[in-house]
Amino acid sequence: MSSRPTNNLYPVFLQLKHLRVLVVGGGHVGEEKLNSLLKSCPDAQVTLVALEISDSIKKMAAGFGGLRLQQKAFETEDLIAKDLVIGATNDAALNRRVKEAAQDAGILANIADTPDLCDFYLGSIVNKGDLKIAISTNGKSPTIAKRLKELLIEAIPAEMETVLDNMQVIRAKMNGNFTEKVRKLDEITGLLAADKNISAQAAEKKWKKVASILITLFTAMVLGHVILSAIPLPPIRELWAQAGQYITGQFFLFILAGFLAQLVDGLLGMGYGVTSATCLISFGVNPVAVSAAIHTSEIFSSGVSGYSHYKFGNVNRKLFRHLVVPGVLGAILGAGLLVIAGEHAGKWLMPAIAVYAMFLGVKIFSRAFQFRQAGSGKIKNVGWLAGAGGFLDSFGGGGWGPIVTSTLISKGRHPRYTIGTVSLTEFFVTLASAATFFFTAGVSHLAVVIGLLIGGVVAAPIAARLAGKLPAKTMMIGVGVIVMIWSIRLLVKSFL
Repeated sequence: MSSRPTNNLYPVFLQLKHLRVLVVGGGHVGEEKLNSLLKSCPDAQVTLVALEISDSIKKMAAGFGGLRLQQKAFETEDLIAKDLVIGATNDAALNRRVKEAAQDAGILANIADTPDLCDFYLGSIVNKGDLKIAISTNGKSPTIAKRLKELLIEAIPAEMETVLDNMQVIRAKMNGNFTEKVRKLDEITGLLAADKNISAQAAEKKWKKVASILITLFTAMVLGHVILSAIPLPPIRELWAQAGQYITGQFFLFILAGFLAQLVDGLLGMGYGVTSATCLISFGVNPVAVSAAIHTSEIFSSGVSGYSHYKFGNVNRKLFRHLVVPGVLGAILGAGLLVIAGEHAGKWLMPAIAVYAMFLGVKIFSRAFQFRQAGSGKIKNVGWLAGAGGFLDSFGGGGWGPIVTSTLISKGRHPRYTIGTVSLTEFFVTLASAATFFFTAGVSHLAVVIGLLIGGVVAAPIAARLAGKLPAKTMMIGVGVIVMIWSIRLLVKSFL
């Protein structure tokens, strides 16, 4: 039985500030390698040699004192007094010449996208303060390394740097030999890990319980309203005849509208209202019935969508905790104010929101074509953003996804986890808003509501699953397009 070959690479972490690095190539690949080197060590001593050097690299040189640019052809003499060389050109012959010259000079070389010519690989790097993790697939799949990097960036909390500082203080205060210090630190970190697991399980159980109670209560409210509205109940034959009215060709079109709307919303974190309204109006449904049905059915479809995103690992729990309470409070405030002020009170606010959303949509769309995953840096005022999104969603008739999702993505948040987290939060926001409206307007247009609900429930897990598979660039393009469509539609609606 033959054994499977293993990854025999030996990982090391170099102190680049003590080494002299040569990069050959001044185009896109050279810029990518420079970004990786200088992001890890801004004090690195790097010389770049190329016949043509891009403007972005020239701008980079102004910000890094250790980066020197030489606009000329590569010569073997360029390797003198160098410790490492990176070949980063699109010329295979030149790359091979760089490798051969480095080998003759006894210098380690990395040749971009050519594993057979590499003495070492530049893996994907996860950086959280003093914690640094390098990922290698033995040169087989940089894409897998990139995906693992994205997962780790989201999974490791931003507070890790503080934890490491505290552990250093604890270690400095310990007495005893090295073995004893390791044993004590192992005990401390073991307790921390156990406490974290217990806390995470308790928090997860608490939120599941809250969601279950809210769903049960709202379902009981809706069913109670329907039953009480029908008292005294007609004979069974009459009930069956009334139910048969809904099972028509148009009813299946309502199901299709719900399916398409939830597919878009689950994939991009927005677009349920735009898609379902467009479909229903094209099917000949009264605009008043469209608005009422969408708000009612969205409660259930957003619940299934949020749960599906959670099950498929698309939710950032820390971001969810920051969004949910302000979002719910904003939704309640917006719904209450709208009930007092009247249903047309929010129209004056929406053109300004549409212009803001249009700006975000264009920004996200343009960034999709130059997307590089950034670290999950802390974004300020997330609670205020969620509160504003919840308020506008209730008071202005929509805006949770276009405002919250697009703002977070435009600030550098990863599309997959942003969309999953905002979708889960949307259930609580929509429920809080709909519960307020329910007590004043009740439920109407049941055929449209039930059709949208059935289609949405079927589409929700499919969309959540696909959201975890789509490339970040594709998702950003989709988000940008949907936000721009939503903004244009809102502007037209506001002025007509």
